[in-house]
Amino acid sequence: MDSTMKITTNASFVLFLTLLVFLLQLLLVQSSADFEVGDDKGWVVPDSKNGDKYNQWASKNRFQINDTIRFEYKKDSVLVVTDSEYEKCRSTHPIFFSNNGDTIYKFERSGLFYFISGVAGHCERGQKMIIKVLENETPQPSGNTTDTPSDHSGAVNPIIQISSSYFIVVFISIFLFA
Repeated sequence: MDSTMKITTNASFVLFLTLLVFLLQLLLVQSSADFEVGDDKGWVVPDSKNGDKYNQWASKNRFQINDTIRFEYKKDSVLVVTDSEYEKCRSTHPIFFSNNGDTIYKFERSGLFYFISGVAGHCERGQKMIIKVLENETPQPSGNTTDTPSDHSGAVNPIIQISSSYFIVVFISIFLFA
């Protein structure tokens, strides 16, 4: 094999690896997750010894923009409310309301989301939850300037991540195929 062919093959391989890393980064950044609230029990009034059940569940999960959560329930409802309405366990004008027994809610911004049951007495008995939605790793286009700021801990700058991945692929390729 002459040197021109070897250089062309090496360059093609480097280009292939670079494109592969870039496509994998895009797939990872754009993915979203679906969560089942309350796991197999659904959206129900917790028993007396587990009144913070839903906040414990929420704290074990990591939510990002475009993720969805599903509430399954019977003879109940789901409300998204403000923080003060969450504390009072009631709302006359919720941000979101559903009582169809199978509710899917999509997070379209980062920040805190406050959920309560709309049935009298259920919220006071622990059927409520706060979810923190983290910033995505890539900036989301937004015409809405009322988004609440969120904590950036744990978020990775995708440009740095892609650049470092690209650098690693090129560096390894140079030494392996030189």
